[in-house]
Amino acid sequence: MKTEAHILMTKELAAEIPPLYSQEADADPVAMAKLFTPDASWTWYVTEYDPRERLCFGLVDGLEREWGYFSLDELESVRGPLGLRIERDLHFEPVRTSALERELDLDR
Repeated sequence: MKTEAHILMTKELAAEIPPLYSQEADADPVAMAKLFTPDASWTWYVTEYDPRERLCFGLVDGLEREWGYFSLDELESVRGPLGLRIERDLHFEPVRTSALERELDLDR
């Protein structure tokens, strides 16, 4: 069953996220959304988004932590090891990525 958390990008959220390449000069962009696998250890933090391509850029915390592009269409098709869908954290508040990375370092 698909829930609100399974809607990875709402129209309202898409309107708030800066477009792709708009924060290239910003050394500390804001993560606007958090997507995660509830049954694995992968998390995607969206800093930029192209609604036409449904392509995001942001910080990916998986096998390694790295910056990169990811497709919402692809994420919507992925299922974790227990068959669970990727979800959007409905309680996530936008945060500077430097603060986010410090928090992630504490969790490791």
